[in-house]
Amino acid sequence: MSQKYHITVSAEAMYQQQHSSVASDRYAFAYCITLKNTGEQPARLLSRHWVITDANGKVQEVRGMGVVGEHPHLQPGESYTYTSGSALTTPYGTMRGSYQMEADDGHTFDADIPEFHLIAPRVLH
Repeated sequence: MSQKYHITVSAEAMYQQQHSSVASDRYAFAYCITLKNTGEQPARLLSRHWVITDANGKVQEVRGMGVVGEHPHLQPGESYTYTSGSALTTPYGTMRGSYQMEADDGHTFDADIPEFHLIAPRVLH
């Protein structure tokens, strides 16, 4: 049974060695996010809320409008994919959060971003 308002979010992170510096404690990651409207109503992405946690437990929260300068509007069954990035001061961390969505009928709802890992290679044994 489908829900009236539902966005499924998947994420994949990739270490960016060319933008990282171990000597400077800078570990850069790109992440690719796919949103799919698995609900019954068209919906537009309004804003985002990220919770980024490094290996030391330091938490950074990021809020902003849209994603990569866009506010995608998804019909039922449609997907939208974008790539962005984040940097940590540790070689390992996690990201999770939510997108705030508005359906065409005016109903607002959150689309949860499941936690995913940011891992520099050759760090975990």
